[in-house]
Amino acid sequence: MSKSRTARIWEALSSLKVTIGTLLVLMALVVACTLAQVNMGTLGAVNAYVRSWFVWWQVPGTAFSVAVFPGGVLAGAVLLVNLSVATLRRLELSWRKSGLWLTHAGLILLVVGEFVTALAQVESRLSIEQGQTLNFVERPREYELALVDTSEPGFEGVYAIPESRLQAGGTVGLPGTDLVVDVKRFMLNAELRRRAEGEAGQGVDRGVGAGVVAEPQAPVTRDDAENQPAAIVEISAGRSRYGTWLASTQLGAPQSIVHGGKNYQLLLRNRREYLPYAVTLKKFSHDVYPGTNIPKNFSSLVHLSNPTVPEERDILIFMNQPLRYGGKAFYQASFGRGDTLSILQVVDNPGWLIPYLSCALVTLGLLVHFVLSLRRGVKRAAAAPVVVAGAGAGAVAQVVSAVQEHAQAQAEG
Repeated sequence: MSKSRTARIWEALSSLKVTIGTLLVLMALVVACTLAQVNMGTLGAVNAYVRSWFVWWQVPGTAFSVAVFPGGVLAGAVLLVNLSVATLRRLELSWRKSGLWLTHAGLILLVVGEFVTALAQVESRLSIEQGQTLNFVERPREYELALVDTSEPGFEGVYAIPESRLQAGGTVGLPGTDLVVDVKRFMLNAELRRRAEGEAGQGVDRGVGAGVVAEPQAPVTRDDAENQPAAIVEISAGRSRYGTWLASTQLGAPQSIVHGGKNYQLLLRNRREYLPYAVTLKKFSHDVYPGTNIPKNFSSLVHLSNPTVPEERDILIFMNQPLRYGGKAFYQASFGRGDTLSILQVVDNPGWLIPYLSCALVTLGLLVHFVLSLRRGVKRAAAAPVVVAGAGAGAVAQVVSAVQEHAQAQAEG
């Protein structure tokens, strides 16, 4: 009984119906994700439909959500198990089936590559002006509260609190210092306005935010929009209290705190990742088609400086020709400020080679399968004339015999 149940489970896992059903679900998710990008943006739609276990529907007028359809993660996981079990269970382990083994391995690897990309890929941005040198990239949809020690010229000590910790609230100690930040409130997206006369404030008593009110807004997901976060924090060190501050990406004026003879600048900004090398933009070029404003090409000539190797060289980054260095790929994405600002999209994807390897395996597998099938067909064709000739001779003999018998019967008659 147990063996029969196990056999039924294996049969279900390797079923062709499961394969077809999963592919239909993935096709429906692709269509739904494409349509949802109009209102949700690319990232929001991909996260909602492709990189989720379920597609959720929020009940109108409530805070409840109901799972209404399988998400891309669930469909991909089912397809991965289905392909793996079907390959192990149905394919004969022999040389003549080696092409099919390679093809199935490529398909399985393709699904694995999407999981690796979804879990490990990190996208950031390098916005750099002509003549500027930067040693960090920024993540456009992640934020951090930073206290930057600017006491020493040419050196900055950065103490950053990530967005996830800001959302949790509470007190956060800055390592290496006795400063403590108490996060009173964090808003992922907020609109700032001047506080009206007589209007109650939000407890902010220091900095330019003392006369400002931050009103929370719904987070944005469109590709052409970014959230404008704001945080209300109280800063102290032991018995010394440095007041309550409003930090926001919309505040243009600097806010500073002096503690222990050091000057700390308070910033709420895009999350930064510092690099062991520096990039200098030497020249940005923006070419258009003659007589039009249609972009033909835009490129960035950058100088890469890595003192740890050491390495000094110039690289030209242009459309479809990224710079791959240190596990990151720098793509030419956009530009601005009268063609003096270059915006590079930076992608860190440990599994970027997997799709190429997958396609190579599928191609090789189909080629091997075609060659082996052609070889077997040629062998059968070479053997076929002997069989046909023998059958033809027998048929001719039977016809001759029948004719002779018919002639003899007529003569006797």
